[in-house]
Amino acid sequence: MKKMAIVLAACMCSGGLLAQKSPIYHQGWIDLDKNGKKDVYEDPTQPIDARIDDLLSRMTLEEKTCQMVTLYGWKRVLRDSLPTPAWKEQVWKDGIANIDEHLNGFPYSYKPEYQIPMVTDVVAHDKAMNEVQRFFIEDTRLGIPADFTNEGIRSVEAYMSTGFPTALNMGMTWDSVLVHREGLIEGQEARALGYTNVYSPILDVARDQRWGRLEEVYGEDPYLVGTLGVALAKGMQDHYQIAATAKHFAVYSANKGAREGMARTDPQVAPREVEDVLLYPWKKVIREAGILGVMSSYNDYDGVPVSGSRYWLIDRLRVDFGFKGYVVSDSDALEYLYSKHHVAANLKDAVYQAYMAGMNVRTTFNKPDSIVYYLRELVREGTLPMDTLDHRVRDVLRVKFLVGIFDHPYVTDLPAAAATVGSSAHLAVALQASRESIVLLKNEGHILPLSARSVAVIGPDADDDSYTHNQYGPTGNASVSVLRGIQAIPGLTVRYAKGCDLVDAHWPESEILPEPLTLSEQASIDSAVAIARASDIAVVVLGGNRRTAGESKSRTDLDLPGHQLDLVKAVAATGKPVVVVLIGSQPMTVNWIDRNIKGIVYAGYPGDQGGTAVADVLWGNYNPGGKLTLTWPKSVGQLPYNFPSKPYAESDQGEQAKIKGLLYPFGFGLSYTTFSYSHLVVTPSVSRISDTVSVSFTVANSGDREGDEVVQLYTRDDVSSVTTYEKNLRGFARVHLRPGESQAVRFTLRPDDLALWNRSMQHVVEPGTFTVMVGASSADIRLKGGFTMTP
Repeated sequence: MKKMAIVLAACMCSGGLLAQKSPIYHQGWIDLDKNGKKDVYEDPTQPIDARIDDLLSRMTLEEKTCQMVTLYGWKRVLRDSLPTPAWKEQVWKDGIANIDEHLNGFPYSYKPEYQIPMVTDVVAHDKAMNEVQRFFIEDTRLGIPADFTNEGIRSVEAYMSTGFPTALNMGMTWDSVLVHREGLIEGQEARALGYTNVYSPILDVARDQRWGRLEEVYGEDPYLVGTLGVALAKGMQDHYQIAATAKHFAVYSANKGAREGMARTDPQVAPREVEDVLLYPWKKVIREAGILGVMSSYNDYDGVPVSGSRYWLIDRLRVDFGFKGYVVSDSDALEYLYSKHHVAANLKDAVYQAYMAGMNVRTTFNKPDSIVYYLRELVREGTLPMDTLDHRVRDVLRVKFLVGIFDHPYVTDLPAAAATVGSSAHLAVALQASRESIVLLKNEGHILPLSARSVAVIGPDADDDSYTHNQYGPTGNASVSVLRGIQAIPGLTVRYAKGCDLVDAHWPESEILPEPLTLSEQASIDSAVAIARASDIAVVVLGGNRRTAGESKSRTDLDLPGHQLDLVKAVAATGKPVVVVLIGSQPMTVNWIDRNIKGIVYAGYPGDQGGTAVADVLWGNYNPGGKLTLTWPKSVGQLPYNFPSKPYAESDQGEQAKIKGLLYPFGFGLSYTTFSYSHLVVTPSVSRISDTVSVSFTVANSGDREGDEVVQLYTRDDVSSVTTYEKNLRGFARVHLRPGESQAVRFTLRPDDLALWNRSMQHVVEPGTFTVMVGASSADIRLKGGFTMTP
C-alpha cells in the first residue's frame, strides 16, 4: 500500500499506538487468532485468495453469519461510543461485517450532546475508532476487523471533513480531473478518520426534475454520470486507501412522479432505456474503476424486487459487469421483500431470498440480531447451502483484505491524521470546485460582472447556508453564505434585507393552494425595496433549500416557493439593475425572471465556501464556466423532459410550440468571454465496426477575458434498426484559455460508444453512417461531421 498523508503503519511497529496492549502484535504481522503462530490468513506476503481460503476454513457458522450484517454506529443503533463488557454478550462478539456511521455526528450534529470530542476532534475521534477496532482484533476469536463504513456524497460524512459542493454541482463543473481530486481527498480524509469504506459515488441518473434527491446525482445524462463516477471512484480507491460503494443499484432514479416515502420508487421504464440510461454508468464504473461496493436498491423492476433478484445481483452485476466486491442493502431493502413488495411470507423468507439472490450484507437502522439468527436457522435446516454462505462471506473478506485492515487495522499517526482532515490544501480544491460549478444563465447587456460599489443583497437564500450541513456529507464545518461572501469584498457598501421567507406559513400546502401576502410579509418586501432604492444594484438570492429539497422532500411544482416571485418583482419595479442568484438542487420554472431580469446565476448548492465563489463570479474575480447537467423546463406540465431524447420527442407544433420549449437545455452555460470552434477532423472517414474513430477540433478564446469552455461531443446513428437518441453525449472536456489562445481537442470514439440494443436486444454496432456534433451545449452545436462504419 502506498504511503499516504496518513501513515497507516501497522500497530505493531516500534512506537505504535497500541503496541503495549497485547502480545499478538509482531513485526510485520498480527496473531489475529492468538495461537502463537503466523497462519496463512495472517501473513501479508500470501495471495489474498489463499488468505481468504485459510480464514474461511477456520470460521464457524456463528462467525460467518456475523460477516453478513451491518451494525449501525453510535446514536443510530449502537448505544455505546466505545466497547463495554456487555459487547462480549452481544451478537457481534463473533465479529461484524461493518459498522456504519460510527461517531460521525449524523444525524444530529447540530445538537450539543452530539458535539463530543470523539465526534468533533480528529485525534479523539481516531482514538475511539481504534478502540472499537481493537475489540474486534483482540476480543474476538479470529480477530477479523470491522469495515468502518460511512456516507460521503460531498466528501466523507464527518463533523470536521472538507466540504465539497454537492454531486450535482460537481457534475456542473464537467471537470473529471477535479472530480478525481475530490475522490483522492475523500479517500485520504476517510482513512484518516478510520473509515475504510464510503458510500459513493452516486450512479443514479436523474429522470424527474421534482425529485428531492437531485443534489446527490451528477445529472441526467448516463455518459456524464459514468465518466465522473469513474473519476471519483478511482480517486477514492487510489492504492486501496478505502473502498468505494456506489448506489443505488438498480433502476432506482426512475421514480414515478418523484414520489417519496414508501412510494419510492415505482420505475416504469422501457428495457432499452434501462440499458442505455440507467445501467450505463454502472457498467462503466464497475469495469473501469473496479469499485469494491454496491448498494442494492429497495425498488422492484417489472414486478421483481432488485434486492431479491439473482438476475440483478449476480447475472448482471457480477457476471455481466464483473463486480467483485460486496453488496449491502439500502435501508429496509431486505425487509421490503415481505413488508412492501409481498414476495416473501415473512422476514425469514426475505432473508433467504435476499442472500440466495446475491446480497452480502444487510444494512439498515435496526439491530442485526434477527438477520443473523435467521441465517443460522436457514443453514442448519439445510435451506440455505453452506457453499452459498461461503460465497457471500468471501466477498466481504476480500474487500477487507484489499483495503489492508487485516494488516493495518488502526490509524496510528494521529498528528498526520489531524493535519490531513480539512487541510488548507484540501479546502483550496473545494473552493475551486465551488467556483467551477457555478453556471451563468443570462447576461443581457453585459450586466455582469458587477462594478457597483453599493449593493443591496436581498432574499431568503442570501444569508442561509444550511444546505452545507445537510446529510451525507460534512456537518460541522464553517461555511460562507452569499451575503457573507459579498460582504468580504473590499470597498463595497452592502445593505441586506431578507425580503421574505423561503416558504410561507402554509408550506407545503401552499404549493397547490397559494396564499396571498399577509401584512407582515408585504412589510418585509417593502423593507427590501427600500434598500434596493438606496443602492446602485440589487442582488436577489432566491431558490430552495433544506425545507424544499432533499431525501423525502420531492416537489409537486418547480416554481419558486413562498412569495419569492413577489419579492423579485417588487425589487425589479424600482428600476434599479437586478441580478438574481438561484440556490437549490432542482431546476426552477423561473420564466418571469428569465424574461425580465438581465443577469441570472445558478449556484446550486455550491459547498461550504459557496458564498465566496458566488461573490467571485458576480464581481468578475472568477469567470464562470459551469454548464447545466439537468434540463430546465418551463413548466412541470412538460415533464418528463430529459436529455437524451428520441427524435422530435421534445418538440411541438402549432401556436403552443413557442411556450412548450425548454427554458435552458442540457449542457447550457454562458461565460464572460466568447469561444469559437473550428477545424473539425474525423478519422478515418470509413472504419470497421470493431475499430475506433478519432474526432479532433480546435477551440479558441475569441473574447477579452480568460475563461473555461466545456466542449461537448455528441453522436447520432443516422439509420438504425431501432429508434435511437437524437444526440448521445460521448465526450467532454473543460478547457481553460487566455484571450486569443486556442487549443486542439481530441476525442476517441470506441465501439461501445456507438453500440445500440437491436431488435433482438443484442448490444451491437450496426454498419452505416454516423453524425458527429461538437458544441457548447446540446442545443448549441458549432461543428458537424460524420463517418461510416462497415461490417
